[in-house]
Amino acid sequence: MKLDDYAGSFKVFRLSRQDGVLTVRMHYREGPMTWTALAHREFPDLLNAIALDRENRVLVLTGTGESFISTPEVYGDVYRSGKVKPTDWERGLGEARRMLTGLLDLEIPIVAAVNGPLTGHAELVLLCDAVVCTKDTYFQDLAHLPGGLVPGDGVQVLWPMVLGPVRGKHFLLTGQKIYADEALSLGVVGEVVAPGDLDARATEITRSLVEVDPLVLRHTRQLLQRPIRRALDKDLMAGLGIEAYVSISRFPEFD
Repeated sequence: MKLDDYAGSFKVFRLSRQDGVLTVRMHYREGPMTWTALAHREFPDLLNAIALDRENRVLVLTGTGESFISTPEVYGDVYRSGKVKPTDWERGLGEARRMLTGLLDLEIPIVAAVNGPLTGHAELVLLCDAVVCTKDTYFQDLAHLPGGLVPGDGVQVLWPMVLGPVRGKHFLLTGQKIYADEALSLGVVGEVVAPGDLDARATEITRSLVEVDPLVLRHTRQLLQRPIRRALDKDLMAGLGIEAYVSISRFPEFD
């Protein structure tokens, strides 16, 4: 597969490539990324296309404007409305599984260039291999408990792995913000830079990675992901199932 075959296929992801480095810029109507059902559907297909294109050597994942990913204010209202049917959950669970397994299966390293606050789908960053964020970045989970959802889509595994069991649970239960400097000290990110330096620093990292032999790079990536893969293999599907079960049981009947 070639870049031209899939670059224009996605409505909320802009793709460009230079010297083997594929940059995926998330956006919502050309502005900062708000995570929607459309993004949820497109992202697994995007990962599959990237994996099939052997000209991709390194992937950069970044956002648009002053935030990386935001959670819609009406996020929980969708579920409380009773309009989300079991068949919708079945499709959504499949998409969520494919998102995480797609990130794990990708054979090229992923650099997250976090350009601002992230309030949902932190797994997209936590499964990356190098993470650089701006000084105005913070991490917060507004996609689960505030919206009436069980955090079962992988964050229940990843946050305690990164922060430690107690702090990870505390983070998910309280909705607290972890700002950039603290995120660095806790190991959530690898570097913190000024907003104007983010793209340049991401470029420096990717250029150094492209110089590594592709076979070495590919197998290093796979090896470093093994502990995370084992943890998600144990608990991802159970978490997704519980999230769906509780939501279907708790929210109003659908037509």
